[in-house]
This record gives sequence, structure tokens and C-alpha cells, in this order.
Amino acid sequence: MLIAFEGLDQSGKETQARYLCEMLAAEGRVVRAISFPDYETAIGIEIGRALKGERDFGPEVMQLLYVANRFEYKARIDQWLAAGDVVVCDRYKASSVAYGEAMGLDPEWLHLIQAPLPAATLTILLDITPDTAAARKHAGRDKFERDLALLGRVRASYLRQASAPGWTTVDASQPREDVRTAVANAVGAVTAGS
Repeated sequence: MLIAFEGLDQSGKETQARYLCEMLAAEGRVVRAISFPDYETAIGIEIGRALKGERDFGPEVMQLLYVANRFEYKARIDQWLAAGDVVVCDRYKASSVAYGEAMGLDPEWLHLIQAPLPAATLTILLDITPDTAAARKHAGRDKFERDLALLGRVRASYLRQASAPGWTTVDASQPREDVRTAVANAVGAVTAGS
């Protein structure tokens, strides 16, 4: 089972992914946690440089880098899933669609270039407004985090994507424990059906 957390920065993806990993491990499941982008890989280093303004890549190149960063993990993810492990991703394929679409790229192309990656069993959208995201982080925001209009378009793409099967949307502006309960309930519904 592959569970992906999506949403704007500061929506609680890292925190909720950690909670979920702890819950599933306590149930005796083997859990593999991944956070994308992984800034430790060669491709991830380039992504980090671009986000800091050290590189000037266009939207297509940025999304190709993000997708390539995920492909660096494809063999491992396939292996983990084949072994029956649960893979929990802090960001996955929908991020490229949301951010790329918000920058004017074709969402179908963004889906197509990621088609060989394993599909998520469940994608959890932790939904917050751009204003809430900005209020949660005042300093050290990258160029995407500072652009509230862009974040509004990203959120619109996420909400559009979340109407598809295999998604659940959680109001991430509510207290952390309420979000945690909603996530646990969504994952429980999927595991009960599998």
C-alpha cells in the first residue's frame, strides 16, 4: 500500500506522515517513509539550488527534476510494495501536477511522464488556504512559498485532483489531533477494504 500526503507547504504533511508511520508500525506493519523532494540525491541537490534562487530553471525543467527525483526511488518503492510494506510519501505525483498546472503546464503531460511510477493506493490532501500557509511560516520561505497567487492556483489544482477516486480531503486548519483522527479513519477505511 502506498499512501501519499499532498497539500500546500505548512499543511502538516510531515507531521501527519510521521503520525501515520508510527500508527502503522504499532500495528506491526513494515513502514517505509519517503519525503519528496529528497534533497540528498544529485537531482535533489539541483532542486534545492533552484528553490534558493541559485539556478534559473523554467517550469518544465523544474517539474522534470521533481519527477526524476521520484524515479530515483522507483526500484525501491516497487521492491517495498512487492514485499507487502506500506510506503508513506510526504508529497508524490500530485505535487507535480498541482505546481506544474499552477505554472501553466499541461496536467495531462504531468500525469503521463509519471505514469511508470507506482500508483498511490490513497492520496490524502491536507487542505489549507495560502493565507494559512503563510501565517504558519514567516521566515525562510522559498520562492514558491512567497507567491500567494501561485499557491491559490496550486490549491485549486489539488482540489480538482481530489475529486478523483482514491483521494480523501482533510481540513488541515483544524487542530492537529483532529487531522490525525481524520487521517487514521481514511487509512483505516482503505486497509479494511484491502
